[in-house]
Amino acid sequence: MTTAMTPGATGRPLRGSGLDRVLPYLMLAPTLFLVLGVIVYPLIDGLRSSTGFYRFGREVRSVGLDNYRQAFADPAFLEALFTTARFMILAVTIETVLGLGLALLVARERRLIRRIRATLILPMIVTPVVVGIVFRLIYASDVGLLASLAHAVGLDPPQILSNGTSAFLGLVFLDVWEWTPLLFLILLAGIQSMPVEPFEAALVDGASSWRTFVDHTLPLLRPTILVAVTLRSIDALTTFDQVYVLTRGGPGTSTQLISIYGYQTFFQFQQVGYAAAMLFMVALVVLVAAGFAVGLMRRRPT
Repeated sequence: MTTAMTPGATGRPLRGSGLDRVLPYLMLAPTLFLVLGVIVYPLIDGLRSSTGFYRFGREVRSVGLDNYRQAFADPAFLEALFTTARFMILAVTIETVLGLGLALLVARERRLIRRIRATLILPMIVTPVVVGIVFRLIYASDVGLLASLAHAVGLDPPQILSNGTSAFLGLVFLDVWEWTPLLFLILLAGIQSMPVEPFEAALVDGASSWRTFVDHTLPLLRPTILVAVTLRSIDALTTFDQVYVLTRGGPGTSTQLISIYGYQTFFQFQQVGYAAAMLFMVALVVLVAAGFAVGLMRRRPT
């Protein structure tokens, strides 16, 4: 009488077919081609374009690193870098503080989490171009919402978009309104994932809310805060749509971020190589910051 043998009954591991070994790579192939087409190829082409001199859209000659030297000797480029840095630091700082405050508030009142989360997520799902149009209508000095409110109380309408400082602050307020929910959601998730033992011990010891926040909440939440700030800073560094619709870099150069200056250099001044050099340097900064964020997310808390 013979005993039926089944595959693997002898204890030997089953060897997959050739298709089984290739299948994972086939599944990853569409994503790989997408990354190559959207990220890798534009970077390589941008690097090549940044070393050339163009006329009427065609490369005339190679100029090596002259475009990069020109960038660091260009006062307009340095001013755009400074404006971008001011915008990024101010907007991300306010968004982080507001997002952390809202996350701490909502974490205590769990019944409000769903309602507040649904309400705060609305600005994030609106197209940036639409956000820029809406705020342009709000800031308009003739028919804008703020002008109508000022007329209603007998005041002169505010000239937000005609003054450099107020236009810059108006742009910051737009960004804060749109992206504070992102920081709120990330930090709320971080708060909800923290262990409860340290807080129970602090409650038993009679520690105040401030000491509990400083000694326990902030240290445990620091990696999440760093990841959130890094991701948001990358996005703020490349802000274009809202600025282009709202001010187009004006009045003057008060809101001319590096993305706007690169756009103007490429399309208005037709300096293809110089614009490619500027934006390639920005892309490198973004890639370094993205790598830093990935490293933070992979780090395990001790």
